[in-house]
Amino acid sequence: MLLLLPLFAACQPRATGTAITNVTLIDAVNGIRPNQNVVFDGDQITAVTSSDTAPDAQRIIDGTGKFLIPGLWDFHVHLTYDDNFIESMPALFLSYGITSVRDTGGLMHKMLPVVEKMRSQDAVAPRVFFAGPLLDGEFVVYDGVSRPEIGVRNSTPGEARATIKELAAQGVDFIKIYEMVSPAVFDAMVETANELGLPIDSHVPLSMRARVAGPSVDSIEHLRNIEMDCAGNAAELHEARLALLENPDGMPGAELRSSLHSLQRMPAIDSYDEEQCDQTLAALESTMQVPTLRLGAFSLAPPYRRDDWEAALLRIPPTVREDWQAAAVEMAEAPVQEFIDFGEWAMFLTGRMHARGIPIGAGTDTPILLSVPGYSLHSELEYLVRAGLSPIEALGSATIRPAEFFALQDDMGTIDPGKKADLVLLDASPLRDIANSRKISGVVTKGVFYDRDALMALVDAS
Repeated sequence: MLLLLPLFAACQPRATGTAITNVTLIDAVNGIRPNQNVVFDGDQITAVTSSDTAPDAQRIIDGTGKFLIPGLWDFHVHLTYDDNFIESMPALFLSYGITSVRDTGGLMHKMLPVVEKMRSQDAVAPRVFFAGPLLDGEFVVYDGVSRPEIGVRNSTPGEARATIKELAAQGVDFIKIYEMVSPAVFDAMVETANELGLPIDSHVPLSMRARVAGPSVDSIEHLRNIEMDCAGNAAELHEARLALLENPDGMPGAELRSSLHSLQRMPAIDSYDEEQCDQTLAALESTMQVPTLRLGAFSLAPPYRRDDWEAALLRIPPTVREDWQAAAVEMAEAPVQEFIDFGEWAMFLTGRMHARGIPIGAGTDTPILLSVPGYSLHSELEYLVRAGLSPIEALGSATIRPAEFFALQDDMGTIDPGKKADLVLLDASPLRDIANSRKISGVVTKGVFYDRDALMALVDAS
């Protein structure tokens, strides 16, 4: 009998996969689970067990004293907005624990090569979901003249339908409706996207009220134009906007939009009416809000005041670093009161939305306004907590909420068997302090574990 034991052992299948052992799990659905082992093999979590049970895995990573969260999303990025960042963005995201991104605007001839490269079999990059260009109206804001070209014109409902059908044929994951569309074009976009099964992201069009446009889309960005529908004189503001949008002088799209914001935004906030706003928020209860507080409330806690800002700048391309340092000095020396006031409003409105149960997603608009890819998502989490979300709710805004937008909650967003193997190992609990989400010990992306040194090597290589 003893002679058969070596033969029996040789016939046993060899353990595969990787286990992170004796770790505390944190996710927005399951809460806190201390003393756990998590096994992943390939791009899938295969087991979550008590640490009392020896894991069946080829590689063991000791998670004692550490905390494991699902891989984070940045739910609002622009991968092709600045050519200086295109090559380095994937590694930057991963180095900060961002394992999935939603690109909310880029021209297809630039987007498709980037997406193809990020999705290639051997790519070390976050999962990417993309919309293609901003779908604007007769006047285009991001037209390549005063701003980078990431938007396209849709002057008529027929043109809008054709554009979206072409985008669907090219493989977009959702569409992004922008601010200058007319109500007729907006309706055509919504109808066509629904026919094609594409989720809809949007700004509130300036030609429409938030309570009318919001229920037709799946997410709204930046809280933009919602302030106009929370004013006591919202109907009058809307009528004035419609007249200005006729644009008899033929102003470029960017100039027209900026003039309307400058003319109406702060007066609308000054005319805030709680009853009006309650009606608007009631209409938005099923529409995910992506407030991008890191952008809208930038002046309340600018990144250049943080102790880790200079270290973050060392990770970005040198061609950008000097310009950003100079811009930071200029902003620090000349703060703009209107930006501070709008930031306070954005924080207030986010808190009100959250209190009403409106879903919140975490996005940054990187690389716009000194937004270091990856780094800025952790700032967004801090802003969300400051606005009233609990730390675990803030984590949910960057994990389960994005998955829900794409109906991927059965595949992503929590730490459970069968889910994708995207994970972030932290040295300290983000529930004690959400800023601890920055204390990254390692990242699992598509089933591959990178420790801190390996993450930095990825950044250096990019």
